[in-house]
Amino acid sequence: MQHFKDKRILITGACGTVGLQLVRVLLDEQENSPAAVIGLDNNESELFYLDQHYADDARAHFYVTDIRDRGSLGHRMHNVDIVFHTAALKHVVLCERSPYDAVQTNIHGVHNIIAAAEDAGVSTVIFTSSDKVVNPTNVMGTSKLMGERLMTAAAGRQSDGGPVFASTRFGNVLGSNGSVVPVFHRQISRGGPVTLTDPRMLRFAMSVEQSVQLILDSAQVARGGEVFVTKMPVIRIEDLASVMVRELAAVYGHQPGQVPIEVIGIKPGEKLCEELMSREETRRAVELSRYYVILPAFRGGGSNIDYHYDTIISSKVDTPYVSADEPAMSQDELATFLRDHGLLHPHAFDPDRVHRTPAAVAQA
Repeated sequence: MQHFKDKRILITGACGTVGLQLVRVLLDEQENSPAAVIGLDNNESELFYLDQHYADDARAHFYVTDIRDRGSLGHRMHNVDIVFHTAALKHVVLCERSPYDAVQTNIHGVHNIIAAAEDAGVSTVIFTSSDKVVNPTNVMGTSKLMGERLMTAAAGRQSDGGPVFASTRFGNVLGSNGSVVPVFHRQISRGGPVTLTDPRMLRFAMSVEQSVQLILDSAQVARGGEVFVTKMPVIRIEDLASVMVRELAAVYGHQPGQVPIEVIGIKPGEKLCEELMSREETRRAVELSRYYVILPAFRGGGSNIDYHYDTIISSKVDTPYVSADEPAMSQDELATFLRDHGLLHPHAFDPDRVHRTPAAVAQA
């Protein structure tokens, strides 16, 4: 964390699951404390509670800001050193219903971040992306792919001393607001049914803590234009439903055998398996100890960047990173994963709003 000592750090989407965890990790740091953590969000109510929680911390600053408003972003980025851009429209079905809004937030919003960072002289900007950008079949994935490409293009046009722009690519962040884990919690608490789209569905999975670590690590080693991908396990969504029913039914006052699992069919834009790295991307990827790094296809003005990393294992990656090709966790391994990250606690989620409760976030 020494990299962040005395830095002014701005986080968009500060009230989201990942943004909130970033705020917490940075403000909990004492030995290598940042000078300021500036959280932006357009969710006024949640921002109010966040502001109240850190009211006694002079390093914490929170503002109602929409990333669609470039002028407001520019004002907030004054004297900022590092930007973590986590704000996005992330739900596949909602983006399918509102594609224009997805474009405004996930594409134009990224463009606004880039422009404001360049104008303000920010040193590093890290964008949070998704496995849904690889061979996308939906609006959300397509819009996030454009966000990645905008970040890489911005890196390619920088001269010496300009901002370092890079992206991180997430799998399913288990326990994030509105994700399948809190949905299953709510359904089990009500006695079911637990809704499963397709028993063949496979997903890359990571914890909120792992997603934040990827962001922080990327900020420290990025050269410009890369996409950083964490090595992560694969889960069967059917196994996730079965494990959660087994572990939680009695907690919520039900018998496991009395909580049905109902197959409802795949949703618009969904895929049976996800990909974190395509075959085309393997030709320009390197493998580190915990990550893959996908280098820019087009280097532009940044072609003189030295893409050297201390923990490199291999400068050649042979196969795409696809959930269908990776061994899935067993049900016992999955139960341990969920337990270790506090996702089987009955009070971890608000049953009416399917997001992590403040107490769960504080204890994470």
